Amino acid sequence: MTNTVEQAATRKLSLDETHRRAGAVLVERDGYLLPAAYGDAAAEYEAVRGGAGAGIVDLSARGRIEVSGKDAVQFLNGLVTNDVKTLAAGSWMHCAFPNPQGRLLAFARAWRATAEDTFLFDTETPTRAAVFKNLERFSLAGDFKVGDTTDRSAQLSVQGARAASIVGSALGTDLSSLTRGRVVVVDSQLGVITIARATHTGEDGVDLVTGADGAADLWEALVAAGARPVGQDALEVLRVEAGVARYGADVDATNVVLEAGLDEAVSYTKGCYVGQEIIARIHWRGHVAKRLSGLLPEDDDSVAALTPEAKIKTTDASREIGRVSSVVFSPRLRKQIALAVVKYDFLAPGTEVLIEGERGQSRARVAGLPLVRGSWYAQDSAGAES
Repeated sequence: MTNTVEQAATRKLSLDETHRRAGAVLVERDGYLLPAAYGDAAAEYEAVRGGAGAGIVDLSARGRIEVSGKDAVQFLNGLVTNDVKTLAAGSWMHCAFPNPQGRLLAFARAWRATAEDTFLFDTETPTRAAVFKNLERFSLAGDFKVGDTTDRSAQLSVQGARAASIVGSALGTDLSSLTRGRVVVVDSQLGVITIARATHTGEDGVDLVTGADGAADLWEALVAAGARPVGQDALEVLRVEAGVARYGADVDATNVVLEAGLDEAVSYTKGCYVGQEIIARIHWRGHVAKRLSGLLPEDDDSVAALTPEAKIKTTDASREIGRVSSVVFSPRLRKQIALAVVKYDFLAPGTEVLIEGERGQSRARVAGLPLVRGSWYAQDSAGAES
């Protein structure tokens, strides 16, 4: 029912009391009350990025939409950018929901845990309603069932070098065969849990989806196994360093899907889907008009203007070529960094640009993504499964 995804009141996570007992400072974001930090955001960041541990994040505010039925693959392939026919049991893929103009309604991860025609779409909180609406309107057209499972489930993520070992220890199961992009259902001592090897930070990671009533026990078990609670403040820094776009901040419905930089979310061989003609035309042209990129200030005196929504101009200020979207201080790079949508002709790493914000002007250089290359990306060069 759509009213489950459109209520305006601020909601509490099922783990709200658990977070409060852990000393979390809570903030409102996207209609939810979320833990911002547990007393030491710098230590939370280091637990994930430091290479010796892992952090646990409550991602339960993300939308989880379940699709099932023998016609599911057919309908889904007409709605999303990736080829659902190729999604094998026990795996997940990135995909996007475009509108007829090829513009981005939502990014999602499609999970297919078993051989049955059942899929779980994991999407960002602001796009939960859009994903549900896009899917639900076809539920009377065939054997195609859609349900919003967000409120009755919980999603936790352990991110960092020890993610898999910590999750395996907490659940009493061996996850050595759970490689990148894979999904497994585990009937553990803490109940039935769907587990995916996935990153939100550029570091190795494991996502876990369980029933809301079992979330507290799972959280406590993961913390006891060595995962440090991580709040939204540290997660935002990790996200920007990793170059992961956030809907509503870095990209939205004004952006063509390809401008967000998540190329693996698009298939160019599967055939027609909503918005396919425009997306394919851009692809075969060779490049998008603009794209998500990184920005690094020239020096410590050049950060004043580096704020969200600041204009990006050519160095002589004669032409506007983009906008700043997300800004954080990177402990790893020891400077302010930013994500920005920049016009194609200025995307080459090292290109000098002028930032013009409410607090004046400053100079920066365009940088490729990710801005910090975590262990997830390092596996690519080692030939790991992507």
